Amino acid sequence: MDSVELKKEVFGSKDASSLVDKLRATFAGGKTKIYEWRVAQLKCLMKMINDHETDIIDALRSDLSKPVTEAFVSELAMVKSSIDFTLKGLKHWMKSEKVKSTITTFPSSAEIMPEPLGVVLVISAWNYPFYLSLDPVIGAISAGNAVVLKPSEISPSTSSLFAKLLPEYIDTTAIQVVEGGVPETSALLEQRWDKIFYTGNGKVARVVMTAAAKYLTPVTLELGGKCPVFIDSDVNLKVTTRRLIGGKWGLNNGQACISADHVITTKDFAPKLIESLKHELEKFFGKDPMESEDISRIVNLNHFHRLKKLLDDDKLSGKIVHGGQTDEKKLKIAPTILLDVPDDALVMNEEIFGPLLPIVTVETLEQGFEALRSKEKPLAAYLFTNNKKLKEEFLTKVSAGGLLINDIALHLANPYLPFGGVGESGIGGYHGKFSFDTFSHKKAVLSRSFIGDASARYPPYTPGKLKLLRALLSGSFIGIIRALFGL
Repeated sequence: MDSVELKKEVFGSKDASSLVDKLRATFAGGKTKIYEWRVAQLKCLMKMINDHETDIIDALRSDLSKPVTEAFVSELAMVKSSIDFTLKGLKHWMKSEKVKSTITTFPSSAEIMPEPLGVVLVISAWNYPFYLSLDPVIGAISAGNAVVLKPSEISPSTSSLFAKLLPEYIDTTAIQVVEGGVPETSALLEQRWDKIFYTGNGKVARVVMTAAAKYLTPVTLELGGKCPVFIDSDVNLKVTTRRLIGGKWGLNNGQACISADHVITTKDFAPKLIESLKHELEKFFGKDPMESEDISRIVNLNHFHRLKKLLDDDKLSGKIVHGGQTDEKKLKIAPTILLDVPDDALVMNEEIFGPLLPIVTVETLEQGFEALRSKEKPLAAYLFTNNKKLKEEFLTKVSAGGLLINDIALHLANPYLPFGGVGESGIGGYHGKFSFDTFSHKKAVLSRSFIGDASARYPPYTPGKLKLLRALLSGSFIGIIRALFGL
């Protein structure tokens, strides 16, 4: 009996197909396109957060040991801010954009009309499991789509909370949650979607793109990369250090796609930076950071072992200048600083996604900019400096999903900026209106009246008609007059 019941609970291809069919029927009915429906769903999401703030924070604590303050600021508050911003702008975003017409189509009017793509799939990540799940869903709803959310199974408490709470608040005929791991995700990817939005790593992104290619489904991929931090010697050292710590260990203990992956600074300045880091780390997390309640743990044993492998690399012998402590039972790794790590070390050849911070020294930061050109483009790149010329060179020479000067990760909080990668770090962007746009099709509309029907466009063709058409297509007003009057 137990085995039979277990089989019934497995979400397979038939279940996925049936789910998509039901959502497609809902979408075809038109209600998701209505402004009032979109607003109602967004307000329901806000109510869910307000009603269950403690439950959400508890789930994040269970999945990642996230400190309450970090959980609220980086997850709940970010989602609420996204909802507020969307509600304020949605009516305007939904309006058609009037654009200019040309003499070739005269008399006519032209506009660009945003329309929902249809039934979309959002596959979320585990490191910010609440925010990275709901933020794209907010965009999908605001654009008028039906949507399936697949939360990450690596953050099971948050995933099960979504499965429990969302049906109590939102319209389940148009918005669904599917829990599970690889089999369930595979079943979903077999279906025909109108858009797939994936947050995660490059390996899985290739699987997603391969599945999407079958139906030419458009994708948005939010990935990661080795986000570098360039630090000049002319900075305010204390402020720089605090922001670096906040953008490394304060971001889920380094388990963030826009976390500081490694630091590039000059040989002379590196010792000062390291001493400042040691001093501020003790102020932030105490003499024994392994006992600190203000730093997240590693998400699971697999990721702990992955990070331990990086740390145990023979090429790091003698390179640890701070930290290095590990506790497998608690899934804890202390904030760890490494100096002058060789390029062929494991830690320099894959995204770290954890509390290890290599510091690479160069003669000049400009050399660091040049060296970055031969590497994959990261999701973000950071520069700390007061040098205006260096800033300009950074903006010109460094290619990344986003650039930030004199801070880390804060560009994520500006809804007027698109957030996304380039190359290996992702395809497409979102946040604010960019989320609405990424789940919309910009439909071109040209409207003409029945007057002004020029005979020159129809056979039989004559030299005079050709002359007029040449003038029309060149946009030459004088040429048109000449052709019309046979001059």
